[in-house]
Amino acid sequence: MILETKRIILRPWRDNDASGLYEYAKDPRVGPIAGWPPHTSVENSREIINGVLSEPETYAVVLKETNKPVGSIGLMVGGQSNFNIEQNEAEIGYWIGVPYWGRGLIPEAAEELIRYGFENLNLTKIWCGYFDGNEKSRRVQEKCGFTYHHTNKDIKWELMNDIRTEHINCLTREEWLARKEKMK
Repeated sequence: MILETKRIILRPWRDNDASGLYEYAKDPRVGPIAGWPPHTSVENSREIINGVLSEPETYAVVLKETNKPVGSIGLMVGGQSNFNIEQNEAEIGYWIGVPYWGRGLIPEAAEELIRYGFENLNLTKIWCGYFDGNEKSRRVQEKCGFTYHHTNKDIKWELMNDIRTEHINCLTREEWLARKEKMK
């Protein structure tokens, strides 16, 4: 599946994206706040592409102007999610390279993936979380219409081998449709 917005293309990750992925994913300001360790090499990024980023509904965020991936976004449907959710629900996750922070690219990508999730995958609810201190992720969720659901305090986060507080937000199909109608 390939999805498109005004400035970006969402497409599956490719093996030859590894060096571009490594360029942004090695930055310690990106992964740890999102819950994953910085990439250690191009080969490590290739392994991540072939493992984690090859999952269904996971997309490279590609700038149309350069045709290069600058981030990632995906829907983890039902049992694929980190949350205990129903099969007709999904969790959305995303990140973008530091040079592209503050340009509204992830909200743009998220809006398109949310649309796809509700219209094409017939999801009833989309969940999203962010860790304490990740204000950029919190703002993306606000911009996309997510509302607070609950907080998980002192959870063991295996990927980073630490203890975190995670704030969970959600967006129902009805809320999304109402928001879409308001924005017309």
